[in-house]
Amino acid sequence: MRIVGLDLGTKTLGIAMSDSSLKLAFGKETYRFKDRDFDAAFDYIKDYLNAKNIKEVALGLPLHMNGSMGESANYCLDFKERLEEAGFIVHMVDERLTSVIANHVAAFLKDSAQKRKSRVDQMAATEILQTYLDQKRSSNG
Repeated sequence: MRIVGLDLGTKTLGIAMSDSSLKLAFGKETYRFKDRDFDAAFDYIKDYLNAKNIKEVALGLPLHMNGSMGESANYCLDFKERLEEAGFIVHMVDERLTSVIANHVAAFLKDSAQKRKSRVDQMAATEILQTYLDQKRSSNG
């Protein structure tokens, strides 16, 4: 069994996947779509999950720093609902600072600006998924 992590933006969908032991998350890809074309992003990830026989997803929830929800959080919750209607189990993960962390990691790795931009979404998805896996492991004792 594996779990997929998702970082949904207005033009990109970062995708990460766990290892089979559910201990580590790895970036897989960034899917690009037209601005706010969440139907295209949904169709892509639904096919991706089905092709890999994945039933469980950790989806980032972009909250404001004070914990309130804005427009981004609302479209993520709509995306969650669509995934659940399609039969997937979805765990929402607070993603505050994941893009900041991903940018710092990319800078540490000395990625060029172009490469950093192309990888930051999947790195954020990796951070979202790793956060979920760590929380799940610590709650199971």
